[in-house]
Amino acid sequence: MNKRAIEELREKVGCAALLEKDGWKVDLKESTRRAIKYRRETNIIIVIHQGRGWFDPLSPAKGDVFSLAEHLGADGFLEACDRVGDVVGFVPAAPAWQRPARPKAPSSVAERWKRRFRPRPGSPAWRYLIGERALPAYIVKQAVGGDRLREGPQGSMWAAHSDSAGALTGWEERGPAWRGFATDGGKELFRFGSEDAERICITEAAIDAMSLAAIEVARADTLYVSTGGGWSPATDDAIRGLAKRANALLVAATDNNRQGDIYADRVRAIVADASAGYVRLRPCAGDWNEDLRA
Repeated sequence: MNKRAIEELREKVGCAALLEKDGWKVDLKESTRRAIKYRRETNIIIVIHQGRGWFDPLSPAKGDVFSLAEHLGADGFLEACDRVGDVVGFVPAAPAWQRPARPKAPSSVAERWKRRFRPRPGSPAWRYLIGERALPAYIVKQAVGGDRLREGPQGSMWAAHSDSAGALTGWEERGPAWRGFATDGGKELFRFGSEDAERICITEAAIDAMSLAAIEVARADTLYVSTGGGWSPATDDAIRGLAKRANALLVAATDNNRQGDIYADRVRAIVADASAGYVRLRPCAGDWNEDLRA
């Protein structure tokens, strides 16, 4: 195939079409509008860049639709082109939660955060966190007092991510029927607890960080953080900065599954570079909020 034909194929076929045709299913609970998670048995593929890119969160594999075809079993680039060509015209089902793109650019991250109210007793986000997620009121009050939480739309809550200087970079969005991250925001770390603590517990979601804090009765010597379900370069740099603290003990409190173990291994590698302490702490169920609700 010539270069023009290859580019035409790349334009016609998205990664979602190739995955759906191959029997993969969307994990609605774990997907966002900009990062759609597909599963088949224990395997995971995340589709990004409006369907033009993908990566495997459990390995270094990533790329375009042709590299995805090879990842799914095509023997070399020519066979990958054949597989992609076979999917031309196939339209994958749109996930039910997908919303149309906004017609205008959103305001800055800081401006949108300031426009939202803080959760308070009886508010939708308060009811979601205390009722559905079973967080104790004193934990939610502490997070609100530290300006870590905001009311999101339709009963959801926003949990702030910030850098080491305390500047807002974005927020996790969680609600009864919604999961995502701030548009144009950057994942770094959600931080709850003692900012100068030597013991740092690293979880995968803000609700898990607060849930573990509740289980441990908010230890005064601990900073509970969340990576927001990902591992961005900024997150990696932030954790390396925490590992350099004197007498630092990094607790890999990630989920009790394969992805959680991979993230825990990354924490362990950072600790080894920094000569800090390391502990792996697993929830009994899948994550800390499940343990708290149980």
